[in-house]
Amino acid sequence: MSEAKEELEKQAKRSVVHMDLDSFFVSVERLHNSELIGKPVLIGGTSSRGVVASCSYEARTFGIRSAMPMRQARELCPEAIIVRGDSGAYSKHSNIVTDIIREAVPVFEKTSIDEFYMDLTGMDQFFGCMQFATELRQKIMKESGLPISFGLSTNKTVAKVATGEAKPNNKIHVASGNEKPFLAPLSLRKIPMVGTKTYQTLCNLGVKQVATVQQMPQDLLVNVLGKMGNVLWKKANGIDSAPVIPYSERKSISTERTFERDTIDVERLKSLLIAMTENLCFQLRRGKKLTACITVKVRYSDFNTHTLQARIPYTSADHLLIPKVLELFQKLYNKRLLVRLIGVRMSHLVGGGYQINLFEDSEEMINLYQAMDNIRERFGDRAVIRAAGKEAKTIGRTNPFNGNSPLLLANRRA
Repeated sequence: MSEAKEELEKQAKRSVVHMDLDSFFVSVERLHNSELIGKPVLIGGTSSRGVVASCSYEARTFGIRSAMPMRQARELCPEAIIVRGDSGAYSKHSNIVTDIIREAVPVFEKTSIDEFYMDLTGMDQFFGCMQFATELRQKIMKESGLPISFGLSTNKTVAKVATGEAKPNNKIHVASGNEKPFLAPLSLRKIPMVGTKTYQTLCNLGVKQVATVQQMPQDLLVNVLGKMGNVLWKKANGIDSAPVIPYSERKSISTERTFERDTIDVERLKSLLIAMTENLCFQLRRGKKLTACITVKVRYSDFNTHTLQARIPYTSADHLLIPKVLELFQKLYNKRLLVRLIGVRMSHLVGGGYQINLFEDSEEMINLYQAMDNIRERFGDRAVIRAAGKEAKTIGRTNPFNGNSPLLLANRRA
């Protein structure tokens, strides 16, 4: 028996639901302003240099999509209503939905602010997975006022694709054994792992539909895409053994530095704080998280420890958090005492994909952060840093800074 057949037999016993709130940001805004219902709505930066964080289905008919420059979106749909986003409101409504799911489902995974997986394996013998998911969806819509779609299948990939096909505000059940025929007529872009570059590579080979990949030899895909070819072949054939990972909120992230010798070198202290903040911001973006509370910690030579915190709009952007950290440090710092330790903590974390500060930042700023983060992913957390943080020799115990790093980013906003 082949490996693929074994995996199919194992997953045949599973029941996985993927739920996704429809056009989430727009739906929340419509709760607060009914005049937006039925109209093309753009959420994001209100200036011409901003980007689209989300758009209504009415706006999508004009070719508008998330992450598109607002200038281009306006050209495609001049009559669109532009709303500056409210990340605090979105987090609040996301938590309402999360609490409803938490009460009803023993095992669920929250992958973003508006997206959930649930493992309902075994419930068929008691209640019926489709009936359970349908009633849960109805409860979410009734208690939150938000439209939500879901897909039910034997694995996460097919369930997610099914949700996409069910939208807007609907449901699809892909029964065991029907995964492959369900996926076959769809575009390869529907498979979650297929991005623009992978799709273009396959298009160059004349491969555009899932059915074509299903008929291809697995070795051929591996030759073209490397190890990812094997993963793509399995997903295209409706095979995915990835588990639903139990959801748990990470409340905060932090880093601190204890000096070998107590210091009053203010410039070095500020440089370290900048480097710490920059690194934590990268960790937030890598984990698709935003913070709403920043805390600075200072321990003096007499071992007295002082902290000061501030609430901020949800963000993971260096150029917004660094000034706030330096402001808090300035209020804490006592020039008459030597400093033994400094630290930075970010708390009140919420999930959020592709969010730096989409409601204010320009396209250029977002592109800059993405470029920096790509370099860090490839060459390490400290491969590119702000010039103002170059005095940082080490950040905590796990983030050593290589002083020979060839890339320094000038800090114009810190």
